[in-house]
Amino acid sequence: MAEQHAVAPGHADSAAPEATLPDSHFKASFWTLTLGAIGVVYGDIGTSPLYAMRETVMAATGGHHGTPVPLTRELVISILSLLLWALILTVSVKYVVLLLRADNKGEGGSLTLVALAQRALGRRSLPILMMGMAGAALFYGDAAITPAMSVLSALEGLKLVGPSFEAYILPGAVAILVALFAVQSRGTGKVAAFFGPLTLLWFISMAGLGLLHIADDWEVLLAFNPYHGVSFLVTHPGTAFAILGSVCLAVTGAEALYADLGHFGRKPIRMAWSTVVFPALALNYLGQGALVLSNPDAIANPFFLLAPPWLLLPLVILATLATIVASQAVITGAYSLTRQAVQLGILPRLEVRFTSETHQGQIYLPRVNWLLLAAVVSLVLLFGSSSNLASAYGIAVFGTMVVTTLLACVVMSRSWGWGPVKTGLIMIPLLLIDLTFLSSNLVKLLDGGYVPLVIAGVFFVLMWTWVKGTRILFEKTRKIDVPFLELVQMLEKSPPHRVKGTAVFLTSDPDTAPAALLHNLKHNKVLHEKNVILTVNSADVPRVEDEDRVAIEHVGDSFWRIRLSYGYMETPNIPRGLAILRKQGFKFDIMATSFFLSRRSIRPASQSGMPLWQDKLFIGLAKSASDATDFFQIPTGRVVEVGTQVTV
Repeated sequence: MAEQHAVAPGHADSAAPEATLPDSHFKASFWTLTLGAIGVVYGDIGTSPLYAMRETVMAATGGHHGTPVPLTRELVISILSLLLWALILTVSVKYVVLLLRADNKGEGGSLTLVALAQRALGRRSLPILMMGMAGAALFYGDAAITPAMSVLSALEGLKLVGPSFEAYILPGAVAILVALFAVQSRGTGKVAAFFGPLTLLWFISMAGLGLLHIADDWEVLLAFNPYHGVSFLVTHPGTAFAILGSVCLAVTGAEALYADLGHFGRKPIRMAWSTVVFPALALNYLGQGALVLSNPDAIANPFFLLAPPWLLLPLVILATLATIVASQAVITGAYSLTRQAVQLGILPRLEVRFTSETHQGQIYLPRVNWLLLAAVVSLVLLFGSSSNLASAYGIAVFGTMVVTTLLACVVMSRSWGWGPVKTGLIMIPLLLIDLTFLSSNLVKLLDGGYVPLVIAGVFFVLMWTWVKGTRILFEKTRKIDVPFLELVQMLEKSPPHRVKGTAVFLTSDPDTAPAALLHNLKHNKVLHEKNVILTVNSADVPRVEDEDRVAIEHVGDSFWRIRLSYGYMETPNIPRGLAILRKQGFKFDIMATSFFLSRRSIRPASQSGMPLWQDKLFIGLAKSASDATDFFQIPTGRVVEVGTQVTV
């Protein structure tokens, strides 16, 4: 089993300049990317008006975990102020202005921050890695809740079309979600072409509906003054946490801004936010507020009641399509995150299928897909409505945001050269906002907030077990391994029988002789003309250029040590990587090359660094790992597997 280990961190500028587009194509490419960003990046946050205003007012007037507050003009304007300033501070300032600068050769996301932070520190840091694992685990919780929450909230508009439709909401949501996950294996390329225009229509519709009702009460414009929101929280401490626990629903999906940086680039994402997304969200929330002020009964479903009766059914259909887009963004994000986790060595190898011949970012992971589907459908059936599910939503989102902010502080302080004082002055207020939102959601722990924590806890235990187990396994096998250079010297003094061709031995440690090589010498008593000790490394950059892909070292008469490096956004392809060697003068015929893999049979040891249950979990993960032949894309007819037994 060839494992991957990150190479030692080097020094590079974390805030790398953006790739420039050719002048002749700049305008077309820029606006195409901007339209794509509207569809994919903002699909999730774009559906939050379906439930954020309703849930916040209901939390205040219903008195969940606090004293009920009557539905007054002051309450509505204060809630609008909190919603707008949550968008301004958390999304505009933290993500759009600051975090989009923290890219790793154009890529973003929480695991990218792990790579940047470790590079900034100049070493692999266990606390940084554990924060990254926590952020990734919480994202899986978010990925399970978002599709369930979004699709349910859209279909609930059917109740306003006619009471008879209510019985179809739950089965309709399950059917849509099953169909959505079922088509993932076909790839999202063709569907994605409709995402941008569809979501643009959604934002235009939201803005139009908001404008239609702002005139109902122009005083809603006072919400842009943050004094109203802050003073309300101070004067109503009994219900402040209940309100903030629902206000945070307005910024769910903000993490996608950073995670999808590599797909669209910094400028298109910023342009989409400032010209389309934020204006549409602000207008819609203001319209909902004005409607509720003029008709307090509208709080039952203020978003859909913005529409005149004749537009209700088309709006429900458009909202359902928009929530499918939002769900798609989270699903593909889970695929990308998982591939990064595998490459960074915090999850075992998983099968990755490419669904596009031209876009390497379009991938499909069957195991992740079906696990997510099971989780999403279970949540729909367990909670039954978007209001019930809202209690479970915020913890995963803001847990991830807190981790992202902490990692960003390390990068800004150490890599950007801001130092602790400047970083603290800018980031501590933003961190306090995240922590406030997180703590306000923790009061909903027993109402459903435990769900994302359970999901995240399961994934964190899996990742930590894999990291710890692979380290213990590496240390144990290293004690009994033969130093590679000693073996070469022994073979030069007493050469075995030679056979034609090239043998490639995969190993995670190039300083020790691979088990497959030792077994080949022991049992077959032969040595090939050319012998390659091959190590596959995961670099702390998203992609590695071909000129930096291969490092070769001639060792002894017939041995070479070769290192192939791949970024955490890439899937290794060993034959293609080795083909680069021909340009460096290393001649070999792939059809006369045998790849030797050591297949380990792992047994629990009586004395181990982990409890017995964790030993067994690690062994189960190792058995479930994708076959190395498929993962490294080696021709199956050229592989020789040698079995070894090891305890952990």
